[in-house]
Amino acid sequence: MTVLEQDRLSAARVQPEAAPPDDEAPSLDIEGVLNQLDRELIALAPVKTRIREISALLVVDRLRREAGLTAGRPTLHMSFTGNPGTGKTTVALRMADILYRLGYIERNHVVAVTRDDLVGQYVGHTAPKTKEVLKRAYGGVLFIDEAYYLYRPENERDYGVEAIEILLQVMENERERLVVILAGYKDRMDEFFRLNPGMSSRVAHHIDFPDYTIDELQAIARLMLSAESYEFTDQAEQAFRSYLDRRTGQPRFAHARSVRNAIERARLRHANRVYEDVRSGQAPSRIQLQRIEAEDILKSSVFNADTAS
Repeated sequence: MTVLEQDRLSAARVQPEAAPPDDEAPSLDIEGVLNQLDRELIALAPVKTRIREISALLVVDRLRREAGLTAGRPTLHMSFTGNPGTGKTTVALRMADILYRLGYIERNHVVAVTRDDLVGQYVGHTAPKTKEVLKRAYGGVLFIDEAYYLYRPENERDYGVEAIEILLQVMENERERLVVILAGYKDRMDEFFRLNPGMSSRVAHHIDFPDYTIDELQAIARLMLSAESYEFTDQAEQAFRSYLDRRTGQPRFAHARSVRNAIERARLRHANRVYEDVRSGQAPSRIQLQRIEAEDILKSSVFNADTAS
């Protein structure tokens, strides 16, 4: 399963839920979501601060409307920039939860797409594809990953421009039906907005996701293991740090996603090691079933080759 397919699967699991009671304070309504975000994401303090600021704006806006104070709907379209695996999809899901609970979207629903889902391959193909995606996303959040691929100035006949024009119209005229989140590498998104000022003017909130440090990646690994009732031995902890020291300098490193992949491979090696004991007639103890040993990490090809494994 590809990373995008995993992201879409995560988005599909967000099911509509009952709206909060009218007499429930909106600030309390979202506190649980923000606390969940704190639990799900290690570090990323600047991101969490921005999400709390946006949440505060929405809570106060709702309270003002309930008090009869006239105000236009806040512009909610966003841009998430950062390297792969830094939490952009997770934050998009939690943001949808907050928007839904406060009544800014009708469904707790995220549709995650890329250029291929929006742009056609021949004349007359792009508009129907884009409109079909929008139809699925209306009432919720449309998350466009690697959004800069929509615009390819080197190809004058590229159909991505048509998708952008449709999105611009919807982001301006259908703001009450849809929130759009554009995501991708920061430098490429900056260039995309520079070349498409109409898109930039419709995005109110720009949030940059910083890279994780080695210590933070180590903490993410422990959190992932704990969620599956595994744990590192002290020696495995040291081995995994050595793994990260090497892996972060290699191509295609994707922060939390790469950590998850490494943990899954360590679990595979652990399972094979324990199974050999089972085959020889030794019943593994509970501790043996839980503990990832250093050898489960050190057998990675990262330690003896240029390719990650």
